[in-house]
Amino acid sequence: MIGIVLGSGLGPLADAVVVEREVSFAEAGLPASSVPGHAGKFLFGKLGETSVVLMKGRVHLYEGHSPRLATAGVRWIAAQGCKEIILTNAAGTLHPEFPPGTWMMLSDHLNLTGTSPLEGADFVDMSVAYDAAWRDQFRAAAVAAGMPLHEGVYASLRGPQYETPAEIRMLRTLGADAVGMSTVLETIQARSLGMKVAAFSCLTNWAAGITPAHLDHHEVLETGKQAAQAMIHLLQVVIGKSPSA
Repeated sequence: MIGIVLGSGLGPLADAVVVEREVSFAEAGLPASSVPGHAGKFLFGKLGETSVVLMKGRVHLYEGHSPRLATAGVRWIAAQGCKEIILTNAAGTLHPEFPPGTWMMLSDHLNLTGTSPLEGADFVDMSVAYDAAWRDQFRAAAVAAGMPLHEGVYASLRGPQYETPAEIRMLRTLGADAVGMSTVLETIQARSLGMKVAAFSCLTNWAAGITPAHLDHHEVLETGKQAAQAMIHLLQVVIGKSPSA
């Protein structure tokens, strides 16, 4: 069974799953998300021949939650027997060749949240946060489908405010290709549990200062919905045809 976390505006990915049962965040002991585009429930079902648990929405640090609570969904998914997890998010793009409306597969990340869900725990190796063999499979499937799939570094900040142009220039200097407010703490939590991780950013807008446009969460949601179909196809090809115990 594979866990899949759906970020802002990416709820339509759940349409590809034959749902067998639902569990609300409240039933699982998680707080409901206050952010539009985050439904706040787990869906058990099938994607092709593969059993999956979808986390439809997530909670964030910027909602006032602790790092442990923000990653409780990952621990809950692992407790259902999942050894593999796919994380998705909506992100701003910093890379001139990664336009909005396309997807970026995370090759690495920058944790700029100033915190960790592992405080008080043992050390965890993060040399390969995102599974290399799994990335090879997704890359090959994207090429075969003619789907643009960029690869790059995702920077996670605390939010909820969007970044300033100066902060975006800093992030570009640090090597970031996309920026958002989630995913990285979930990756850290998942790797500490021994889970295999892949992660994808739906690039919904240019980051601040790259164009004169103002940033708007409604634009994020709409672009995510439009781009969801490409990711649905990729997931169906890579994980939907081979049963995973």
